[in-house]
Amino acid sequence: MPKLPTISGKQAIICFEKLGYKITRQKGSHVRMHHPSDKSKKPITIPLHKTLGKGLLRKLLRDAEISTEEFLRLCT
Repeated sequence: MPKLPTISGKQAIICFEKLGYKITRQKGSHVRMHHPSDKSKKPITIPLHKTLGKGLLRKLLRDAEISTEEFLRLCT
């Protein structure tokens, strides 16, 4: 399994938008995103921090049902 990159919250939002997620709301420094066409995918919450922790990023990928390889292809 390839290593997860160190990315910011804004970069993660851009990557998840490429996957079809849309921003539904924001409260403080946390952005809530839903996938409008695929209701089986869980909604995700991304904090707007300078760096996201590896565990949080892994959880976001698991909730979005995508692999690390697919995420790396979209975000690099």
